[in-house]
Amino acid sequence: MFPTPHIPHPTPVWLIGGTQESAQLAIALLQAHIPCVITVTTETARSLYPHDPLLQIWVGRLNEDSLRSFIHQHHICAILDASHPFAVEISQLAIAMAERFQLPYLRYERGVGCGVQGVETNEVRVESFEALLATNLLENQRVLLTIGYRPFALFKPWQERTTLFARILPSAIALQSALESGFTPDRLIAIRPPISAELEQSLWHQWHISMVVTKASGAPGGEDIKREIARELGVKLVVVDRPAIAYPQQTSDVAIALSFCQEHGTRQIA
Repeated sequence: MFPTPHIPHPTPVWLIGGTQESAQLAIALLQAHIPCVITVTTETARSLYPHDPLLQIWVGRLNEDSLRSFIHQHHICAILDASHPFAVEISQLAIAMAERFQLPYLRYERGVGCGVQGVETNEVRVESFEALLATNLLENQRVLLTIGYRPFALFKPWQERTTLFARILPSAIALQSALESGFTPDRLIAIRPPISAELEQSLWHQWHISMVVTKASGAPGGEDIKREIARELGVKLVVVDRPAIAYPQQTSDVAIALSFCQEHGTRQIA
């Protein structure tokens, strides 16, 4: 009787997901038959990706200890980081793990908005939320925050100094964070992007917005739409710059990201 031969299995790429760009990359990997483990932080984000055995979806938050186990358990051979531009912690952690385990790492990031700083008189750019709140820009304004729920706590002291509204994702954690930061239900709208220009403009009209605070999230994040509407309505647009991270290598080209995965994501392990 002959022994059953051992068939090595492909080692997958770890795709850091949760964004529309990561969903596009996942489809490209699937079409190229490259196995992939996609990490997202919420069950809702699972719906971004097609159902296929080559695409494993892992839901939860990773820290240094759990990520070490994750890399070994899933036999990760390369890291493709398509997380949100403001998801600093997971990117820094992934870079550190790539160095520790000698894993190829590539950052895929959507392009920044096409507006030129200083050209639009109604646009202000700041380097961080802390830098913004150190000024009096928000004083006595009707401010719409389109920044995600994570920075909300920083704005809590401003609830008595200005009128704050927020657009959030339709998730329990986003709603809880908003309420804990002093937002009342009538100053919140829960909706998942992308947001059309018509809906964006109607919302600003409805709430009589005089200022919008957004993140430098590029055209896919609606930055260009907000810039155009702000210009039309005479609304002040405050853009918070992306955090500065020293990525080992970076691209905004899907073809380059796919080539990276084809090179490093089709090796076999015993």
